[in-house]
Amino acid sequence: MDKLVYTAATGLKAHMQAQAAIANNMANAATIGFRADRALFDRVNLTGEGFDSRMPASEEVLDIDRTAGAITQTGRPLDIAIPGESWLAVQAPDGTEAYTRRGDLQVNASGVLETGDGFPVMGASGGPITVPPAQSIKVAEDGSLMIVPNGGDPTRPQILDKLKLASPKGSQTVKGLDNLLRVKGGGVLPQDMDAKVEGGALEQSNVNMTQALVDMIENQRSYEVQANLMKEAKTMDESAASVMRVSSQ
Repeated sequence: MDKLVYTAATGLKAHMQAQAAIANNMANAATIGFRADRALFDRVNLTGEGFDSRMPASEEVLDIDRTAGAITQTGRPLDIAIPGESWLAVQAPDGTEAYTRRGDLQVNASGVLETGDGFPVMGASGGPITVPPAQSIKVAEDGSLMIVPNGGDPTRPQILDKLKLASPKGSQTVKGLDNLLRVKGGGVLPQDMDAKVEGGALEQSNVNMTQALVDMIENQRSYEVQANLMKEAKTMDESAASVMRVSSQ
């Protein structure tokens, strides 16, 4: 009886986690560069390349869909899309290096280059990139940040730094609830020297809303099955207790 209750309770917990992942996907369907969360029920997959039997910590999601989102043209010089599987290195709130596919870059009031959600962009030379006052700024195909200083010659832009584009191949990575990719257990990803960017474009979310709705319905039905199993276990336990009471009289 205890095993039946444990099985039902485990199933309910797994479906609650799945529902949270699906809800997060739907909420981020329009978020630039967002990679959808995935829920696996046989084991918790944190790497996308292997399985891990432990439950995720509070800062982790179950797994991510690593397929690319659609690329749309914007014409904005600081918008970039990253073809392939490289990720843009940023500085996480705790000061560590993390990775994102979000390419709507901007220069904040203090001159730091950051993504649209406020994470400072890391340069290949190390540390966040700081942009001095300039009359123009754009990103070259190889990730080089090109600027024309105030009063400078527009035909002769200068290379300020190069965006760090990192490859997750061969490394175990995990996505956090902040939608940033990190190396599992700590550390940093190696720079991808062959990575290219597409300027004036953005990668959209890879969330398929139709599939997300189907997943939500299927998950809800599976949750109800587990809940009914829990009720059946309670009924069986009460019946057994009733038989024991009759036998003792």
